[in-house]
Amino acid sequence: MIAASAAILLFGPTAAVATAQPDPAPNLPAELVAAVARDLKISPAEYLHRAEVAQQVAAFATTAQRQYPDVFGGAWLDDKGKPVVALAQGPGADAAQKAADSAGFEVRNVAKSEASLRGEKSAFERWLDGQPEAVSALVRGVVIDTVNNSIAVRVDQVGLPMPSFIDPARVIVMAPPIAGEKETLPQADAIAGAAGGVLAGGDGYASVAGRTSLRCSLGFNGTDRSGAVVNITAGHCNPDIPSAGANNAAKVHEVRDNRLGAELGQFQKSVLGSQDYSIIKINDQAKDRFGNNEVRVPGAASIPIDGVATPVVGAPVCKSGSRTGFSCGVVNAVDQTVQVGDRELTQAFSANICALPGDSGGPIVTGRLALGISSASSVADYPICEIPNLIGALTGNAPQLFAQPVSVVLSDNPGLRVRTS
Repeated sequence: MIAASAAILLFGPTAAVATAQPDPAPNLPAELVAAVARDLKISPAEYLHRAEVAQQVAAFATTAQRQYPDVFGGAWLDDKGKPVVALAQGPGADAAQKAADSAGFEVRNVAKSEASLRGEKSAFERWLDGQPEAVSALVRGVVIDTVNNSIAVRVDQVGLPMPSFIDPARVIVMAPPIAGEKETLPQADAIAGAAGGVLAGGDGYASVAGRTSLRCSLGFNGTDRSGAVVNITAGHCNPDIPSAGANNAAKVHEVRDNRLGAELGQFQKSVLGSQDYSIIKINDQAKDRFGNNEVRVPGAASIPIDGVATPVVGAPVCKSGSRTGFSCGVVNAVDQTVQVGDRELTQAFSANICALPGDSGGPIVTGRLALGISSASSVADYPICEIPNLIGALTGNAPQLFAQPVSVVLSDNPGLRVRTS
């Protein structure tokens, strides 16, 4: 059980609804509307509005990091969806204040700039490298906590020694994130001439290498630099990573009635380590099924993806997975390092969302924008989400979903695109 969580570290969704509602009847699927109301307790229009504001915050932050490096302390949405910019004292403070005011953002005065916090994060990582295995093995990651203007550290248990510049209140005890999807599926009977219907983000698939099979969720449909049809999903969903891109690469199959169905493609590229993503090259006979920009609960109506987003603390996000469907939360950490098993995931973001084995590889959206790929969960050992969600409601120990940003995948693979039509 989680003793504390990053949802307490920053904040969670509230029932407050801002007055701006630019789209009174947004075209969102019923399952997503229900998840937004249940988990975020805001209207669908407000969900879209906050997602849009978050990207305005992201654009401002990109400029401010370059123009005001000595004073910019980060930017986020508060628990009412309002944009906030943190500024420290120093050269450029007045100009940064004017820029934030002009953008309509609230300014919060802080002691440390984001650059200073990055220096503390690097110092902590150097300190950790010098610690004995008994200590370093229990540290699950470190993140710049802009909302509290400090560094936050995730650990497995209380009482671990920390360097003096780490605020004890920002040492967060949580269950180790898990990314495990193993499942054996019986071979389905051949379906002669059955082409099948559309396949979208959130639909289930099975990856097969020899006698090993994994059950995961499709991520975002796209195209690679050559124009070939692909799907972007999780790296750990490939049961034979070294073979990716070769003739003997692991195959991806449709799942029908909990049985292996038609072969859909094979893994063109898989990365598992500091990143967690795979690019599945779709077979010619299945490519028309992936020629869409949709994300959905399997078998239900979909939301069309019309762009790619940058993770922003406080932004509303929803994941879709073939096991648990749509569920929503807010981003509570970005650009973080987190230990998942024996690997260290970097540049990850997290949100207070439940995900279970089988959801991995599925899409995370903010508004109608592609944001991330589900990578690891702090509650993956529970049989259903209702249990950790109830625990979180009673104790504040919300589930945590760790994700691979889509923007990083695209930057690592020039010419790779997410479908937006």
